[in-house]
Amino acid sequence: MEKQILQPRFKDSQHFKDFWTTGNGKQLIDLSGAEVSFDHFEKFSKYFYHVDEIGDEVVREVYFRKSYPEASREIEGYIRNGVSENDDVPESVKRLFNQTQTIPDWLDLNLIRSGAELCMRCNLDSLISLRDYCLIGGYDYAYLNKPLIVTEALKKGAVKRLSETLDFWVNVTRYDALEVHKKGYEFAIKTRLIHSYARLSIRKHYKNWDTENWGEPINSWDMMATYIGFSLVFMHSLKKLGNTISEEEEKGHFHLWKYVGYLLGIPEELLPDNKKQATEYFYLWTSVQPSSDKDSVLLAHSLLNESLENPILKYEFQRKNLRYLHICCTWYLLGYDVCKRLQIPDVPLKKGFPVTKKIINTIYDSTVSRDARIKKGNKDQMKVLTDYLRVTQNSNFH
Repeated sequence: MEKQILQPRFKDSQHFKDFWTTGNGKQLIDLSGAEVSFDHFEKFSKYFYHVDEIGDEVVREVYFRKSYPEASREIEGYIRNGVSENDDVPESVKRLFNQTQTIPDWLDLNLIRSGAELCMRCNLDSLISLRDYCLIGGYDYAYLNKPLIVTEALKKGAVKRLSETLDFWVNVTRYDALEVHKKGYEFAIKTRLIHSYARLSIRKHYKNWDTENWGEPINSWDMMATYIGFSLVFMHSLKKLGNTISEEEEKGHFHLWKYVGYLLGIPEELLPDNKKQATEYFYLWTSVQPSSDKDSVLLAHSLLNESLENPILKYEFQRKNLRYLHICCTWYLLGYDVCKRLQIPDVPLKKGFPVTKKIINTIYDSTVSRDARIKKGNKDQMKVLTDYLRVTQNSNFH
């Protein structure tokens, strides 16, 4: 059967028009100077049906022929020791590591360092942005969430999902983390193969996958949008919370996520260099995504209630207060329309905490040295990650 040519089918929908004329999309255009149109739609839309074939082949040749722990140990050996053309390993493994061990000629290590410093310098605002804007905002795109739903991510629980996302993000945003064989590089390769494993499992076991409407599971275009979440959307959130960002940090931030995307097997022409490109690419992708459905609401509420389930805080009143603060930030960062669609609870004085935070950030940025902020941010972020890993690796935690 001939595959239908993809159209920007939701471009006339109210949620699309509102986002790009009055909502956060309008703010992104104003922030970036983007010139949005559908002129290049076909150049990008083909990637809705495109996947990382190299990663998929590694999973077929390594993971599907051994036990999962045995395959994981084998891949870890390749990551830490490297792979050469003469090694007796599957051809797919050679192809994967030939790509990821080859440093692209555009890579600038000084820019990567500036991007990492921005992530660390903004301390807990970085984690608030990831959770209350990037992650929960992504749930508003119904088709993007389908792989999470069919792989039963809800059953695993939000604490575990958040811990895994935090583990990945922290480890790819530290100094020198993305050098070949280092920790961030390892996380990128492992995440790439987890995506391939999930995609092949969905194809095999989930017969009702609607490829025409949803695209391939974890397709390259959806991956692009996810990583624009980590770059453009994340940066927008930091600015909303009152953080100042230098031109060098901004360039570095996009450069860092371009390289992470490269390691993850996202085609290079989908990886934006700056906020203008990112906004223009994101505009096209959102035109094939309907707004929230019932699965979106379930995912959003699972994340909101994570604070109540998570035993990091000892007392119930602390957990309830943390949930309240996250709800306040979600309303502030995502805006009325998205929060209504995701059925985010309305709470009193919801602007109080984020507005106070914005004022404090303005003072903090102008009175504390950049180096001191980077050092403290790194320490505080590592503490949060350690707490999450301690909780989720406890065998009694479900």
